[in-house]
Amino acid sequence: MAELTFPLRQAADILQALRQQQETALVDVRDEALYASGHPLFAVNIPLSKLELELLDRIPRRATPITLYDNGEGLAHSAAARIAALGYQDIALLADDLDGWRAAGGELFIDVNSPSKAFGELVEHHNRTPSLAAEQVDALLRSQADVVVLDARRFDEYQIMSIPQGVSVPGAELVLRVRDLAPSPDTTVIVNCAGRTRSIIGAQSLVNAGIRNPVYALRNGTIGWTLAGLPLEQGQSR
Repeated sequence: MAELTFPLRQAADILQALRQQQETALVDVRDEALYASGHPLFAVNIPLSKLELELLDRIPRRATPITLYDNGEGLAHSAAARIAALGYQDIALLADDLDGWRAAGGELFIDVNSPSKAFGELVEHHNRTPSLAAEQVDALLRSQADVVVLDARRFDEYQIMSIPQGVSVPGAELVLRVRDLAPSPDTTVIVNCAGRTRSIIGAQSLVNAGIRNPVYALRNGTIGWTLAGLPLEQGQSR
């Protein structure tokens, strides 16, 4: 049986499609650690090992133009053949992989969830979202001030590690739950996550909702808390 061949798609064509807001899927098929080491901003990571498990949910329309790449490891062609077997109709390989992207002037971003993190930084810059450092929040808790710490992550993340006295309130529920947890407008509300983004978005959502309480994001979340040498709790269910 002849090996399937797939066309090459130039990075410049993908950049133009993104600028024109055309439907396109740029897929990095490497493992997440390699993806996090550098990838185009709007590339999604669907590792080859999870391809059939995730692809239909992530790219449900079979006619979506899909461009696959790796960083020269040779994974993209194998991924293309497996995607074709699922009935996708417009599959191409990124010409010269990440080298081709860089040659076309495309920037590479380090870490994961880059678009949402960039959005969080934009929100903070535009709104000047108030925040407190870990040491300041710790001082409030130790002084038994009128303060509540709301953890905006998923419950399973919260259970792994949490700020002492923190209560699990996933971000989409913050505005719904805050009045029950801080009935007095004098209560200071601290919103935290693991790092920055969900702290910023959570705190700003409460400010935008017009609650009268003082609201702050915990600067750098549980990471900042750990770097400050402060202890975290595990296995909490608040």
